[in-house]
Amino acid sequence: MASGQQPAIFIADAPALDFLNSIATPTDTEIDWIENGEGFLGWLEQAQLVPPEALKALRAQALPGEFDGVAAQARSLRKWFRKFVYDRKGQPLRADDLKDLGPLNRLLERDERFSRIVAGHHHGSGSGLELRSTRRWKSPESLLLPIGAVLAKFVCEEDFSNVKACEGPTCTLLFADHTRGRARRWCSMAICGNRAKQAAHRQRLRSER
Repeated sequence: MASGQQPAIFIADAPALDFLNSIATPTDTEIDWIENGEGFLGWLEQAQLVPPEALKALRAQALPGEFDGVAAQARSLRKWFRKFVYDRKGQPLRADDLKDLGPLNRLLERDERFSRIVAGHHHGSGSGLELRSTRRWKSPESLLLPIGAVLAKFVCEEDFSNVKACEGPTCTLLFADHTRGRARRWCSMAICGNRAKQAAHRQRLRSER
């Protein structure tokens, strides 16, 4: 089903998992926010992974259907990474897991990043210049690169012991539990936590009768 105007879900506390959550069943129907090129562009913008001006420039020069092709690649990447994460969540990654990260390294190798000096935020000291890393957005395909970067950062920096799936019975959302005591169980109180509370409440009422 199309995402329509429903905003994408960013509850994971980890951009890589937000990407996996770009397909979800927040109510009863599955929504895929990147099911086509338009959806993919919208999701990237909401995720703030690509500067709006880069999206605009790419839109202006893309051929019809070009973004749909990239969205299809993004969905394949998402499916592959979801399996990688699902198979390993709840325990730390091992060096041995590197052998399964080939597709991600291949994507990272395509990146055309470079640094340049820009006017920075002036904090009262120094020249007010800063070195900022940026990339050439040469083609619609380059929109996959910032996703590759957040997936790579996630694999190298996140403790997979903290990666959890929401306990909602029909929920598919993943998140990184950074709470104190690692007690987080729900994607969000609004979506699944309240449902569980209501169900528990109904259960209590039934048992009291």
